[in-house]
Amino acid sequence: KIFMNSLKYLQSNEFLLDVDSWRLFANLEELNKISLSFLKSFFETVKEHVSKSDSPMDFSSLLRKFFQGDLCQTHQIYCLNYTSAVFYLENLRQREDFGIYLKQWCEQNEQCKRLHLPELLVAPLHRLTRYPLLLNNIWKRSTDETEKGFIQSLKEKVEKSIRDLEGKVKWLDNFQKFRQLQEVITWPQVWDRDKRFFVPEYLKQSLRENSSENILASANRLLLHEGRLTLAESTRLLDVYLFLFDDFLLITKIKRNKKKYGGSDTGLIPVCPSLTPELQSFIREGGFCTVLDQPIPLDRLILKNVDPVHITVFSLRNAFLIQHENRYRQCIAVFLLQAQTETAKKIWMSQIETAISNYTMQRETKRSTAFCFPAESSEI
Repeated sequence: KIFMNSLKYLQSNEFLLDVDSWRLFANLEELNKISLSFLKSFFETVKEHVSKSDSPMDFSSLLRKFFQGDLCQTHQIYCLNYTSAVFYLENLRQREDFGIYLKQWCEQNEQCKRLHLPELLVAPLHRLTRYPLLLNNIWKRSTDETEKGFIQSLKEKVEKSIRDLEGKVKWLDNFQKFRQLQEVITWPQVWDRDKRFFVPEYLKQSLRENSSENILASANRLLLHEGRLTLAESTRLLDVYLFLFDDFLLITKIKRNKKKYGGSDTGLIPVCPSLTPELQSFIREGGFCTVLDQPIPLDRLILKNVDPVHITVFSLRNAFLIQHENRYRQCIAVFLLQAQTETAKKIWMSQIETAISNYTMQRETKRSTAFCFPAESSEI
């Protein structure tokens, strides 16, 4: 509330007017109001029981009012906005005026107890996960069977609500990550990638309309592993950044832009906090990734270890080979990659092998399901 009220005060005096309070705090005021109301009602029930020892401690009506009312719903609204809030906050913190607001106006307040805003924003998520524990403790101490049954039912509904919420939060987080990747990864046209392909100018527009960029538009795709490696070419070593998805591997070249994200020319461009710190830093420096070759489907990818003895002449260490085959099992591309350490190499190989295994298993399951016919009726 210190952070929220300070921002309101500054904006009333025409400072930080472009900062969206809802994107940072969502429905925090409503959440505070309902949580406090629940807390007061809860302790009033306990106080009444203590003052009148002969009266039963009836929690049923109280729990029904709040848990079947707005308590969980307001938490869900806040939690669904949380990832976006952290996303937004991380980019605002790059600004000098916003940094002054955080440090001098808020963090120095004694009531904050030296906690920063990200540490405070996560608190309502933790509270929501503790409600089943509270209900379980009440259930254990309840003596009325009808009340015990009601509380147990309520606890199961709250737990299901939390599981559903976790799925939604993960989906939103994945969606934001892929939206960022769409901005960072560039796909060169086929005639730019390979000079052998000649395309007349009047045909280029129609080919551009069938762009590959939409391949990352699906939020159902998962990014399993990523990182920087070195690609050995015939005359040089090239810095590359690999993205291992659950259905293909993408090899990109690292390029740097003179303009930085968040600069005066580009404006404040958000960087997704769920990306790796390395990629976040790279994006803020104005870097981007250009696709080196077409995506390699996992069922067309052959992974081979490279013995150090065989490549000493190239001064390569921690190397492995990726082979891309077409549908006729012909090799159409080979990539000799080098990791920084032997451990990093083993992690990459393990991640790729596991991804191939899972992808193959999923395809076989789908294929067997597609050819599964219903059992013949005994009456036929």
